Amino acid sequence: MSPHRTTGLRRRAATLGLAALLAVAPAAPEAFAAPARPGHAASTRLGDVRVLVHFDRAAGQVAESMALEPGGGVVIGMIPARQVVRVLPDGAVQVLATMPLPPGGGGTTPAVGMPVVTGVARTDSGAVYFLYSSGQGGLTGIWQLRPSGQPRLVVPLPADAFPNALVIDGERDRFMVTDSTGGRIWQAPLRGGEAAVWSADPALAPSGFFGANGMKIHDGAVWASNSDHGTIVRIPMTGDGGSGRAEVRATGLEGIDDFDFTGRDTEILAAINQASKLVRVAPDGTHETLLDAEDGLQGTTGVAVRGDRVYVTNGANLAGNDPTLMLAKIRRR
Repeated sequence: MSPHRTTGLRRRAATLGLAALLAVAPAAPEAFAAPARPGHAASTRLGDVRVLVHFDRAAGQVAESMALEPGGGVVIGMIPARQVVRVLPDGAVQVLATMPLPPGGGGTTPAVGMPVVTGVARTDSGAVYFLYSSGQGGLTGIWQLRPSGQPRLVVPLPADAFPNALVIDGERDRFMVTDSTGGRIWQAPLRGGEAAVWSADPALAPSGFFGANGMKIHDGAVWASNSDHGTIVRIPMTGDGGSGRAEVRATGLEGIDDFDFTGRDTEILAAINQASKLVRVAPDGTHETLLDAEDGLQGTTGVAVRGDRVYVTNGANLAGNDPTLMLAKIRRR
């Protein structure tokens, strides 16, 4: 989820709630196509950049995490709208679920003071799961989207947790969840049940707002971003699926949100939320900007790579006013 790292904005979020930062603004221009600028990357660059859909910011559709579907659809969590939506290949948007307000309105939700839907994930069989953070036990946790449209809670998490990224570890039949305010990664059985802390390594801890944020499993390890520290950390898995000691693999990425691997070794594309950037992080940890506000990015929150396609969500929360889903193509060289 979008980190509110700047001191002034954090102060406003604490006193006014996240909703106060989501005031409706005039609509942005229609979708466009913008080529990647030459020289943005040494080995991977992006082209054919375009907006697939503009979301309804007036309805709180601040785009967050996403899960890609085989037929070209994209399932996305919408933060203050408390929604899970599907974007169809033709750009149509279907609301799949809207979570109820908790008793009292969710003002006890850690860090943001309002209930939010964040991470989403999809199994190979098509089951969709998502995270809801409400500041209350019995509501905060991992939810399953059922065919009836009525979600059900499958893994409860503590009221003081802020579940952010959701990953399915298919090899071990488990969920893994980052807890941004707790500086932890949780694990829970895929069938549902009780969650346990998988890692509380200090590299995951926040330094004032959000620590562990985005997460992926890659090459026998769990990789996570730390928004406050501007880092990407790698935590190796032990033989029994437990956690080893974290190592920092990249620094200087303040405000990093979600990320994904390009398929070339450990090369990463990362969303830098407040700066509205998409950056390439090389295996040696160096990084460079591939896309920015000039390409249409506004409060960039999520990245998902499939083949030569890169999907990017823009929350337009702390920057801009036009939440979107964008698409670009990878060009190797």
